[in-house]
Amino acid sequence: MLTVRKSCDRGHADHGWLRSLHSFSFAGYRDPRYMGFGNLRVLNEDWIAPGAGLGQHGYRDLEILSYVVSGELASRDCSGRVQSVPAGCVQRMGAGAGTTCAEFNPLPDRAAHYLQIWIDPAPRDRAPDGAQVPGPARRPAGRLHLLAAPAHAALEGPAEPSGPVLAVQADVRLHAGLFDGPQAAELPLDPVRKCYVHLLRGSLEANGHPLAAGDAVFMLQEERLRLGRGSAAEVLVFDLAA
Repeated sequence: MLTVRKSCDRGHADHGWLRSLHSFSFAGYRDPRYMGFGNLRVLNEDWIAPGAGLGQHGYRDLEILSYVVSGELASRDCSGRVQSVPAGCVQRMGAGAGTTCAEFNPLPDRAAHYLQIWIDPAPRDRAPDGAQVPGPARRPAGRLHLLAAPAHAALEGPAEPSGPVLAVQADVRLHAGLFDGPQAAELPLDPVRKCYVHLLRGSLEANGHPLAAGDAVFMLQEERLRLGRGSAAEVLVFDLAA
């Protein structure tokens, strides 16, 4: 079963310094139909104004991925250490039993455009930790590249030749790819799991269904994902625990 959700159906918030589109219920946006999908709890598409940001705040029992589309995102942990995440990179933070951080746009003249992704961890109550790896902008187009996988799988299996695999403490595999023109790719799926496709920009077809920027696809009991007929497309694919 495959369901397409259009970009315009997402929740939204505009705080002046922060503009956000919510794929799932978050903060003041609540829709009982979209409380998450599998162990994917939050996917927000955010734009932080130049020089602005969110002060120190806490997280617990979440695997948090920040996928930077354009501009630059910076974070400051509870010890004061600052880590910068440029466009084309993904940052992981394992909140574990509890941690705090601040997130801000360090650039004075350009918005930070990124996806904030929250995934239920397994197990819970671990010590907090984090890491950073290159994103798909540094990988060849026309393919899906594995960016993140469960820690045991990422450590035991070889990384793809195009880049490292980020080890996460959650049952999820995150793929990303760039597609244009005749480029196409297929991904085998386990029908007992769930698959979620989010198109960041451009246009693309998923199993024959046309998608525009911001559209998403929910897949249940499917055995294969086919992507193609793209135009300047950048896409994320989540293979999720049910």
